[in-house]
Amino acid sequence: MSADLTVLRTPRRRRDATMLTLGLFVAIVSAMLPVFSVIAPGPWVAGAVLVTAGVLGAGLLVRIARLPAILASAIELGVWVVLLTVIFGRTTALLGLIPTPATFASVPGLLSGASEEIRLGVAPVEPAVGLAFLLVGAIGGLALVLDHVVLTARMPLLAGVGLVAVSLIPTIAIPSDVDIVAFVLLAASLLFLLRVDTRARAIAASDRDPAPRRLGASSTALGVAAVAVIVAVVATPLLPQPGLRFATGGTGGIGTTINPNLELGNDLRQPREVDVLTVRTTGPTAPYLRAVTLSRFDGAVWQPDSSDTVPVPPDGPVFDRVGVDQDIALADWSTTVTVDQLDSPWLPVPYPASTVTGLSGDWLGMPQNRTVVTRAGSTRNQVYEVQANVPRPTLEQIRARQVGSPDLDPALSSLPPDVPAVIGDTARQVTAGASTSYDALIDLQTWFRSSAFRYSLDAPVEAGFDGAGMDAVADFLQVRAGYCVHYASAFAVMARSLGMPSRIVIGYLPGTASSIPQQGGTEYTVTSSQLHAWPEVYFQGIGWVPFEPTNSLGVPTNFASNSTTGGAAPATPEEDAAVPSTAPSPAASSADRGDTGAVEAGGAGVGARTGTAWIPSVVIALALLLLAAAPSVVRTIVRRRRLAAARAGDPVAAWTAMREDAVDLGIPSPASVSPRAYAAQLVDEHGVDADDVDLLRGALEEVSYAETAPDAAGGPALADAVERIRTQLASGASRTRRLVARVAPRSLIVRPGAEAPERETTAV
Repeated sequence: MSADLTVLRTPRRRRDATMLTLGLFVAIVSAMLPVFSVIAPGPWVAGAVLVTAGVLGAGLLVRIARLPAILASAIELGVWVVLLTVIFGRTTALLGLIPTPATFASVPGLLSGASEEIRLGVAPVEPAVGLAFLLVGAIGGLALVLDHVVLTARMPLLAGVGLVAVSLIPTIAIPSDVDIVAFVLLAASLLFLLRVDTRARAIAASDRDPAPRRLGASSTALGVAAVAVIVAVVATPLLPQPGLRFATGGTGGIGTTINPNLELGNDLRQPREVDVLTVRTTGPTAPYLRAVTLSRFDGAVWQPDSSDTVPVPPDGPVFDRVGVDQDIALADWSTTVTVDQLDSPWLPVPYPASTVTGLSGDWLGMPQNRTVVTRAGSTRNQVYEVQANVPRPTLEQIRARQVGSPDLDPALSSLPPDVPAVIGDTARQVTAGASTSYDALIDLQTWFRSSAFRYSLDAPVEAGFDGAGMDAVADFLQVRAGYCVHYASAFAVMARSLGMPSRIVIGYLPGTASSIPQQGGTEYTVTSSQLHAWPEVYFQGIGWVPFEPTNSLGVPTNFASNSTTGGAAPATPEEDAAVPSTAPSPAASSADRGDTGAVEAGGAGVGARTGTAWIPSVVIALALLLLAAAPSVVRTIVRRRRLAAARAGDPVAAWTAMREDAVDLGIPSPASVSPRAYAAQLVDEHGVDADDVDLLRGALEEVSYAETAPDAAGGPALADAVERIRTQLASGASRTRRLVARVAPRSLIVRPGAEAPERETTAV
């Protein structure tokens, strides 16, 4: 009968090893799929799959041949090195396979190149050799480690935690939705690994009554799946998201994107800039380029507009001509935009655009604010022409107009009830001498641009605020130092406190004019440092009028009187504010030349979350606590499962639980020591009660050598003996050792050596 068991178990062991290897391969590939949102797929993907398959395949062959585990590690490491050499170091390798000193000497250069690509690029990165080497090597190294976690240490649960964390990194790095397909595939492969491992353990422990182990492992698997879903879907979106994108390399600058978020502080403090686009216009000066408007304000967050969209036709108007009063002049200007290093779904266009031609891909127009967006494409490498119908009222005409309109959404003028008194009081004080709404807004603009305020990227941080919420605005009015977000939000909120509908625009300041004459007009270059935010106020019969309150940037809005222009139409507010200042303010540093910043992609609730700014920090703290507690939690689950099986009458589970407790407390458990010798060691050297350890040893020997069915009635006694032995072992250990045993249990990594050999000897 013993020989029959050996024959049956050997093919089963090979099959289980094969299934675990295949499941681990699928899990690693699944965890790699979300990386495509950060790193563009290319030849490196084939290299990563090849190295992963080679490492796992080598480990499987070693286990089928039943070679020592240390040999498996050496062979897998060798396969990893050889495959990386074949892919990246053939020119310096012996026979194209064996690395030479020159091959190893090239590794620092590759890693340096990878670091430069990561630091300087825009996602999704087209990886060069250095970054490809880093990716392929890292994924192959992950496969090597997890192979031993799953097939040697038999801890697929721990491997699952690592793979879920790896799959979430791209989602955290780049604001985006969770890759549902990759997540489902990863979850299925992890559950498959747990199922195969559970079945193998149950069969090895007892061919007579495997049900208790199967039930416990199934519950564990369901628990892991639930935790993974919660972490991926709920916790990840709350984590802080960086604005500047990942890597391109080769350009020598930091790439940028446009996202509808007013938390620009960290991005404004980036020291380097790149050219993002060029502009050529028939107008007298380069226009502001708008991308996103934010109209709804709840006191903490400025929300980007969302409304019905219309397709952008290839050669026709996107929006109707601007509806203005008959006495308001309109100027038709054409602007050509060539995009370089700008990777965004929001298209920079002058206001108010009517026709956009030359775009590639599917683009949508939002008539509510005359912005253009795509659901799946990007602005990168786009060349397009925009026709704009720009209202050009005179000073007398705009003074005669009232702000607001019965047709406007009331939310454009609304403020929450708990507005700090300093905001409304200051607005009324500054505009006390104004006779018209326009004059009041000019007074506000002049006040912000006076010497009472200074442009600064540091003062907000030092003062403890860095956003656009109500509290940040109140602090800004006290500190009187900040950047474009503070100026724009303060202006818009103060305008609303005076009953005027306002909103904020995110886009670009006008660029710098080229000194080289260009056919078709002057060409202007716009850099990443010129990403900007500014306010707008709605006037009846004219539309949305921009203002420029940010101190030391641009030229303030200022309409000319008809009497001073000799009857000619004056410059529009967009045109007036479009002229960049010739020199920075003395208060502004060299890094303060504009407002750059990429903002959180995709979402509606964006902006400075002063009321909820603690959420990311709390989530990160909780995540770190959960990560620190994970080994203890996993150990507790494993031990409870062992004790449940022991209480059901399984002596092997009871003996294993005792040995794992000993390993946690630093007591060696070598494979070469027999149960009798180990029991004597615990009694003689560690003061364990002889009756308890003899009870466990006797039950183990009876079921192993006599091949009798376990006595379920004696199960509670076995479990109680395990608990007493654990207490006795802990009492003889130091307080530090007991603490380490709870926080970082060694048995999760250092498995009791006698378990597998003892089970296999039952077949001899």
